[in-house]
Amino acid sequence: MIFIPKGYRLAAVHAGIKRNATRQDVSLIISDRPAAAAGVYTQNLVFAAPVAYDRARTPGEGFRTVVINSGNANACTGDRGLRDAEAMAKLAAAVVGAKADQALVLSTGIIGEFLPLEKIASGIGMCAEQLGDTEDSLIAAARGMMTTDTTHKIAGRQVQIGGRTFQITGMAKGAAMIGPNMATMLGLILTDAPIAPSDLQRLLSAVVDDTFNCISVEGHMSTNDTVLLLANGAAGGANLTAGELPLFHVALHEVAAELAKSIPADGEGATHLIRIDVQGCESSADARQIAKTVADSALVKTAIAGADPNWGRIVSAAGYAGVPFDPAKVDLDINSFTLYRAGAPVAFDAARVSASIKENRETHILLTFDEGDSAVRFWTTDLTVEYVRLNADYHT
Repeated sequence: MIFIPKGYRLAAVHAGIKRNATRQDVSLIISDRPAAAAGVYTQNLVFAAPVAYDRARTPGEGFRTVVINSGNANACTGDRGLRDAEAMAKLAAAVVGAKADQALVLSTGIIGEFLPLEKIASGIGMCAEQLGDTEDSLIAAARGMMTTDTTHKIAGRQVQIGGRTFQITGMAKGAAMIGPNMATMLGLILTDAPIAPSDLQRLLSAVVDDTFNCISVEGHMSTNDTVLLLANGAAGGANLTAGELPLFHVALHEVAAELAKSIPADGEGATHLIRIDVQGCESSADARQIAKTVADSALVKTAIAGADPNWGRIVSAAGYAGVPFDPAKVDLDINSFTLYRAGAPVAFDAARVSASIKENRETHILLTFDEGDSAVRFWTTDLTVEYVRLNADYHT
């Protein structure tokens, strides 16, 4: 069971944005007291109206609500899109008698269509009557942000710091258009810990860098990528001090990592979750760049889909990542089988390696270099015919 942090209530309903009446498409999250908020957003130059709205307000404090709609991204919608995001915030804030600036907005779905504000207004009104602090309320809110996801994604941790117990609970959505560089990817994490906005932003930025920024499905960076972190202090006491924040950071990282991994695990049409460990690099940025390049290679992804231990695709992808390294000092293992050592192939049982890929949902790729001590873990998916079908039919 995952608990709701103190002082939050959630709800979700079907308001008619999605055609399927059984799927929620508006979620409302309320903090019973003003909360600090931090945000990390897409680096795409083409960004959605909700990103512009939230980015201008975070980090900050005094927030009372977050409203989420799915089925419509409110992206590439010009000035009207910005006005619609502001109207959506105003409608959500009114539920708790707050101002529009005390609300944050998340949207996901089809790009280039205007928001159906009447439906969203109706959905917010229905949510206001169903707000709760149970696990069912949390699951409903998480489902309300889904598009092509096959399941909701939630994670939570409790952490004890200085005699106080705090809850951290998050939800996320994403299954395709995933190539974050803080893709379509949304995350919302709530805590009842008291944390200053500047500290909250520093924590979130650090955590996102090696969790949500270390996943991909096809490498397409969305217009709407957003991760928000709210802290309302409802657990009581003074703001966490510099000496206490590291313990909170560890728990926050665990929640973010679990949510991030769940996105490629639910990748559209995927039959394999691929874990890529890159180690022995000069910097973490180098390791991440190599891992992402391997992860985004269509040839690597299709090889895993076909259970083909084609090591040449992996080492060649590392070679064009734009990171200098000595090719004669590169090792590659797949599922603990050594395929390539010191820049040269080694004898291996291809049938056994292929079977290890075919018979397991998760495939592990380990690339080892001899350039330094930095490492990174990156998650992606294979690329299947079903992925192509889903995205060919997405709009039509």
